Amino acid sequence: MDLAFLIGLVVAFGSLYAMITLEHASLAALFLPAPMILVFGGTIAIGIASGTMRDAIAAFKALPRAIRGDRRTASEMIEQIVGYAEKARAEGLLSLEQLVPETDDPFMRQALQSIADGTDAEELRIVLEDEIASTAARNRTASRFFMTLGGYAPTVGIIGTVVSLTHVLEQLDTPDTLGPMIAAAFVATLWGLLSANFMWLPIGNRLQRLAELELERMTLVMEGMLAVQAGGPPHHVAERLQALVSDRKAPAQAERAELPESIEAA
Repeated sequence: MDLAFLIGLVVAFGSLYAMITLEHASLAALFLPAPMILVFGGTIAIGIASGTMRDAIAAFKALPRAIRGDRRTASEMIEQIVGYAEKARAEGLLSLEQLVPETDDPFMRQALQSIADGTDAEELRIVLEDEIASTAARNRTASRFFMTLGGYAPTVGIIGTVVSLTHVLEQLDTPDTLGPMIAAAFVATLWGLLSANFMWLPIGNRLQRLAELELERMTLVMEGMLAVQAGGPPHHVAERLQALVSDRKAPAQAERAELPESIEAA
């Protein structure tokens, strides 16, 4: 599990809490139901209205992925693909069908099954590239939804402040209450800015980054499985795939790379 998201949010909100404490402000004064309902409810509703219901559902389904992060590393994928190459060289491509049920990655499982079924290389590349393209489109939809929420939230907060200030102007005959009412009016703006910069935009940017990593992983799998299908020697497959991720080589790989006869694989 990638802790970057959780650590970032905890530190961000912790910094906010530290500021409130150091300023001797009232934490309860910020948690006013009316502005929070408007900012969160209005922002999410406008985000749904700006797209389709399917987009919104897909975006919220992607939230656990934003928290969980990327579970598999490139080195693990390379090690697994090299194992397939060794088995294919020793027992033939049909033997890979035995490994299909054991493979937990859907994209790799699809490639394995296609190879075992005798799909030619050109057709297999087309099928896998189409799957990569559809995955990229789904990921863009989820990321764009939360980025859209981040754009709407500050404006919705300003709307809430304007509404509250309108109510304040109606109470000018009671000056003793104007101070607290004006302070409460700006809580909507605060939550609009806070939710945008502490929640929606980080989630959107994180999903976008995870999508980039997933596309890199899927491309790695595609090239690796095509090399396996072509009957490439396992060490050649490892070298080819390692070249695609050389900038993200694991420390253990770097140590093995210094050995004369080592193979740059995870």
